[in-house]
Amino acid sequence: MAKNYDNLAKSIVEHVGGRDNVESLIHCATRLRFKLKDKSKVQKSRLGQLEGVITVIESGGQTQVVIGNHVGEVYEAIGKATGVKLGSEESGNSAGKSNIFNMFIDTVAGIFTPLLRAMCGAGMLKGILILCTTMGWLTDSMGTYKVLYAAADGLFMFLPIILAYTAASKFKADKFVAAAIAAALVYPSMTAAYSAGEALTFIGIPVVLANYTSSVIPIIISVYVLSKLENFFRKIFPDVLKNFLTPLLCLIIMTPATFLVIGPIADTFGKVLASGYTGFVALNPTLAGLLLGTLWPLIVMFGLHYGFVPIVFNNIAQYGRDTLFTITGPNNMAQAGAVLGVFLKTKNRELKALSGSAALSAVVAGITEPAIYGVTLKYKRPFFIGAVFSGIAGAIVATAGTGASALVGTSLLTMTAYMGKGFAAFVIACLIAYFGSAIVTYFFGFNDNMILSEETAKKDTTGNEMEVQK
Repeated sequence: MAKNYDNLAKSIVEHVGGRDNVESLIHCATRLRFKLKDKSKVQKSRLGQLEGVITVIESGGQTQVVIGNHVGEVYEAIGKATGVKLGSEESGNSAGKSNIFNMFIDTVAGIFTPLLRAMCGAGMLKGILILCTTMGWLTDSMGTYKVLYAAADGLFMFLPIILAYTAASKFKADKFVAAAIAAALVYPSMTAAYSAGEALTFIGIPVVLANYTSSVIPIIISVYVLSKLENFFRKIFPDVLKNFLTPLLCLIIMTPATFLVIGPIADTFGKVLASGYTGFVALNPTLAGLLLGTLWPLIVMFGLHYGFVPIVFNNIAQYGRDTLFTITGPNNMAQAGAVLGVFLKTKNRELKALSGSAALSAVVAGITEPAIYGVTLKYKRPFFIGAVFSGIAGAIVATAGTGASALVGTSLLTMTAYMGKGFAAFVIACLIAYFGSAIVTYFFGFNDNMILSEETAKKDTTGNEMEVQK
């Protein structure tokens, strides 16, 4: 029987300042991401103490409530039990209060978060198909393979159409007009013209063709411009005309504009971004991998890893594979190992149950937030031990040049997605990260005295809060 999350949903909304304080709410794999009108109304300490809430952080202009694997159910319960409007629609009230960095993270999260589950599923299916062809169970000429590969690759092939829809939700543009513009970018005759090197013109202006399948940046910029153009037309046309003239003119203007201006500029920027990243790694792969792997737990901790998603998709579009999330992937195993070390060492029943479930979630599903916020970060040393081994593993992976052809989170279920160049090194790196973190945490990173220290600190904090309230 499904658990009822209505009471938790109501309590969360109450502690973020109530329904009227919520501008927008989206969720990712483990977090509720609130954009609030007034952050001073958030009762952070009480919110973090709710049963079912792992922790609360402020990052990217958002109040992020870490829930764990049940975030989807809590998200839906908030919509039903409190009337908070779900989705990424925003009022413009706080636009001036966010800096550019926060706006960037908020925009990327709003556009990509709705896709992540489907992307991970498609990526895992690609990994399974790689395994099946490697073992000789399937060949790429079989109908079974072709049907399943279409399911695995279709999302990435027509990614601009899906991103157009989510970007339109974020920028308040017409979702289906946005999708129509994206469909033009991947229209068969246009992709065929690009492949054949055909020279096209539009009213005498040369069209610089590019491969827009699997692309990210061009359609996002195009939809942003579309939102401004639609808003302009809605203001100048009377109601009787704007419902059909607005989409007509937007298609007539934005489709050529995307092919002639936005697309080529964004495509060039994407190539520069991809070559910049690969150049950075190529300078010294071992050092770059060590740096990325070590810093990645901190990036995940603050919820900033979504800012790297466009780079990952850009890498896949340009090179057919990504190494960034591959280099940082063993961090999942490192944090899983660190929390396993706590699980094996502690005699506290509550902590053993928490760390056991967090360790299993991290290693099997690649969901590390329960491990990080529930255990390793709380006791500090396990977190930093995990970061060290994440860096060591990252150096190994970067040196080997391992990559993946799809966006996947590293876990036991997704290992086959990394098959190919450097796969053996990737497996070895994950084993070192997992068992190294577990062993060092067990012997040097944790003891049950830390629980007593934490409880004492919590009592002192509670006492101070009560004094302030008096």
